Amino acid sequence: MADIKVGKPDTKQTSPAHIRGVKGGNDPGGYEAMPGHLPDGRVTAERSTGINARKRNPIDPNSPNLPPA
Repeated sequence: MADIKVGKPDTKQTSPAHIRGVKGGNDPGGYEAMPGHLPDGRVTAERSTGINARKRNPIDPNSPNLPPA
């Protein structure tokens, strides 16, 4: 086997895997706080881009908003 040089580890092996108070990505209520997500479940162009997001929404408010996945 080859000798592989590695750097100093950032944590100890005995450190806990989770730190109290740090929220996970799938915690409930996260989507309401993110820009571009509406309370009824629809999304706006701001979800996909932050550059001139208002210009990237449909011109007619009755048209569906089809942002990229």
